Parts: sequence; structure tokens; C-alpha cells
Amino acid sequence: MITTLDVADRWRRPLLKPRRLAPGDRLAAVTPSWGGPGLFPHRYQAGKRQFEAEFGVELIEMPHTMRPPEWVAANPAARAEDLMQAFADPSIAGVVATIGGNDSIRLIRHLDLSVIRANPKVFLGFSDTTSLHFACLAAGVTSFYGPSIMAGFGENAGMHRFTVDGVRRALFQAEPIGLVGQNREGWTDELLDWSDSTLQTRPRRLHPPGMLRLLQGRGGATGRLIGGCAEVLEMIKATAWWPAPAYWDGAILFLETSEDVPAPGFVEYWLRNYAAQGILEKLAGILIARASPMGDESYQTRLEAAVVASLAQAGLPDLPVLSRLDFGHTQPMLTLPYGVEARIDCATASLTILEAGVC
Repeated sequence: MITTLDVADRWRRPLLKPRRLAPGDRLAAVTPSWGGPGLFPHRYQAGKRQFEAEFGVELIEMPHTMRPPEWVAANPAARAEDLMQAFADPSIAGVVATIGGNDSIRLIRHLDLSVIRANPKVFLGFSDTTSLHFACLAAGVTSFYGPSIMAGFGENAGMHRFTVDGVRRALFQAEPIGLVGQNREGWTDELLDWSDSTLQTRPRRLHPPGMLRLLQGRGGATGRLIGGCAEVLEMIKATAWWPAPAYWDGAILFLETSEDVPAPGFVEYWLRNYAAQGILEKLAGILIARASPMGDESYQTRLEAAVVASLAQAGLPDLPVLSRLDFGHTQPMLTLPYGVEARIDCATASLTILEAGVC
């Protein structure tokens, strides 16, 4: 079905921005990857309850949202069907992933990108949802890298205010998002067993917030945001959802790693591929997320060293790189809109999103 859009023209069209969300809107909860809601319904319900209470919206389940994980894994076409139905339904203002996983790329044969193009609406999620964000890019629609229902909105003992503020600024207002403020709450990657529903009311332990870190670069860099989970990006390469070479011109690549904690050496290998494709030399800058070390306090530093080494090998020692931003697999998290202009200020080690992702 993806052939319903002209491949030659796909990456030359301006992105359509979805309508901003407002209290009273109905949003679809979809399970495009792992069937977490069916396995841990109490966690899903906590995220649904907290999201609806905070933003005044209504979350509705699609036909297969709550199916058992084994059924979800065996039926990628049904998952795609839920997505298509959610985008096509004019009574639904937005689509939110319930959780990530590792195989949303399997939906590639089952999605009709012209349906997404004809019905631009907020689409939100992170991690494995990266694949579907690139589907939205291929369709020519802005989408949003941010919390899922179970990871973010379902945060133990309530959502972090930093997360709430990021969602509100990105999805509920049509003004430029502006300067990304400092996370002063701290951050967490503590694992609490979702099978134990009594832990849902226990706040996770927080690390001190820390400051953003400029790894290299001078002055500033402005470009369109594009990126996601590094491991998932490896699944998308060379598919119909992978952008044409010219699309990377002047872009700011944002990267994060998952709870799988890939070895920094593998990140270096992957970035060598970006260099071989000619992507690295086209970029205006790079954003690196706060990594989830799972007890390895040296992981972030080693990951940053791998990125810097990759850029040095590519002859790009001055490309601006800003690290330790709060997006991805730690909490709280930013919400980043794809395809909108942002600016890295090297002098202040800060990020400003210069336009809105919604209209």
C-alpha cells in the first residue's frame, strides 16, 4: 500500500502540520509494536487515567489495542489496520502509542501513507515508534517523539512536570515551542516491575538533573529535527521510509539509545554508515539524549566519545553536538516535533525549537 504516494516526489513536499490538541478531544490509543497493554492492563490504565486527567482529553482504544502480546506479535496487519482506522476517523484528533517494542517496522507492507497525508493529526510515541515517525515523514506529516501511554504518561506516582510541560507546549499550543528549559526535577532509569501493581504508586528514584553538555562546535546551528532511537533507525535504513539524501541537508539529527544499552562501539559503527551515506556531512548538528546506563555510570561518557570519534573520522570535528538532553528512555522527557526548525546555541549549550509542530 505504501506505493500510493509518488516516491520521487515524497521527500520534496513541505510537511503538513496537524491541528493542535485541545481539551475535549478524542485520541486513539494504538499498540503498534509490543502488546504491553494486554499484559499489564493496570499500567496502561494508570497512563490513560493520568493523561486524561492532566490534559482534559479522552483516550479510546482501537479494536486491537488490548490484545495479548502473542496475538499482537503475530498480527502486524491488524496493528496497521488500527493505525489506518485512527488516522481516517474524523472524530479522532490524535493518535498515541501505548508503548514501544521492537518490530513496528513489520507494518511497512500494511500502511497506506496517503491516508496519513490526507488526515494529518498528532501522532505521539518514542522508542520503536521511531519507525512510524519515519512513515509519517514519508507521508509528509509532522509527528512527535515523546511519551507513550505506559512509559511517560503512566509514570509511577504521577507524571513529571517537565514531561507535562513538554507535551503541552508541543501538542496544545500553536506558538513556537521556544527554549527547552532546564530539567530541575532530576531523572530516572530505575526499573520497577510492572507486573507488581502495588509499585505503581511508588515514585522512582531520581538522579540529580545535571546540565546539558556541548561536546563540540562553535557559534550555532539551525536545522530541521529528525531522528529517534538509534537501534530502530538501523531497521529503517534502505526502506521506503528512509529519507532521500537531500532531505538530510541542514538537518539536526537527534539520537538516543534504548534500555538494550548498545555498546558505544556499535553506535560508532552505525554512524560510520551515516558517513558512508553522505548524511553526516549534510547535517547542521546533532542532539544526544541522556542515556539509560542501567548501573553503568560510564556509559554516557563512552557513548559521547564514540559520537565524537565518528565525527572526527568523517572530518567533522566542528559539527555542533549537544548532549544529555531529556528525551527517550529516561524520565522525564521532552516532546520533539519532526521536521521543524530548531537551533543549537554552542555558547550557552542550549536548544531552542523555533517553530510550532502544530497549527
